[in-house]
Amino acid sequence: MNQSPTLPIQILGMVSTTYGSESAGWRGPVVDPGYLADFARAHEEAGFDRALVAHSASSPEGFAAAAHVLYNTERLRVLIAQRPGFIQPTLTARKLATLDNLTGAGRVAIHHITGGSDTDQRRDGDFENKAARYRRTAEFIDVLRRTLTSDEPFDHEGEFYRFEGAFSSVKPHGPVPIFFGGQSDDAIRVGGRWADVYALWGEPLAQTRERVELIRAEAARHGRQIEFSLSVRPIVAETEDAAWEKADAIRRAFENDLAQGGAGKWRIGRGENTAVGAKRLKEEAEQKLVHDERLWFGVTRLTDGGGNSTALVGTPRQVADALLKYYDLGIGTFLIRGFDPLRDVREWGKELVPLLRAGATARARALIGAGQ
Repeated sequence: MNQSPTLPIQILGMVSTTYGSESAGWRGPVVDPGYLADFARAHEEAGFDRALVAHSASSPEGFAAAAHVLYNTERLRVLIAQRPGFIQPTLTARKLATLDNLTGAGRVAIHHITGGSDTDQRRDGDFENKAARYRRTAEFIDVLRRTLTSDEPFDHEGEFYRFEGAFSSVKPHGPVPIFFGGQSDDAIRVGGRWADVYALWGEPLAQTRERVELIRAEAARHGRQIEFSLSVRPIVAETEDAAWEKADAIRRAFENDLAQGGAGKWRIGRGENTAVGAKRLKEEAEQKLVHDERLWFGVTRLTDGGGNSTALVGTPRQVADALLKYYDLGIGTFLIRGFDPLRDVREWGKELVPLLRAGATARARALIGAGQ
């Protein structure tokens, strides 16, 4: 059996402070408060559970953007991406707990990004090598979690951090979920030991099953259970042919941007991507353009493999069924974002999101009925 019959499903999106994507172009100011509020409300109205606020060394600051999302919605939760090493874990814990108290219990989670680009790390003054960054992430999460939960001041002396009498008077009203991602051996050791939710890119089913089993085994070594998230970019239309035509149009638009010098803002600050996960995606893109019938690597082939670039192409029903095959592997969280971000979220709320929830509910009930 691959999953628990009570495995919940969480549907995540991703908000940005300005309109645009690799293929749709970019317009407006770097920080457009009205657009961000509209984007957040669109996620809530479409039935999303949470929205990711992404991070880079040249992008707007994530906690401020997340607060704007929370203040402009009633139920939508946020997942704030951040890189350990730039803000002390004790302060990060207080920021999370304060935001939780100000905006409603249980609406805040954090995603730790160890960093796949040395260039982007150095923009913020981080010159540690990747192995050291993973050790720092592990220590960071340890101190963060203790700060969020400890009823008494504590001391800590590690490789990267030293604290005496660390304590936060403000506590969240419940656990703050800790997300983490990475595909290297170092990443799996850190995530298996410390993460609540392990984030995976949209790889083929066979490779995803392999990663899930590997990470679960590492978590079990520490007496832990771990959940999983999958990030993929649906391309949906009324018919399958129309969806593939849409995918081809997205690819052509992206190629045009690259031919014009890659002026898109997505390129700023990225630098060379040395992440193992990016390398895996790039290799899979070179093997085949389409895996598992509708997992499309058309955009991945045009990039360095980094980021959320693989897409599921088809009708709402076909894409929901494809996502549910990952659910059957034990993945309960899906982060979906579009190439026409705001419009896609609104469209997905009509069919894709309800179909995905209904399919997960039916599977869970079937397992319960079978006594599993």
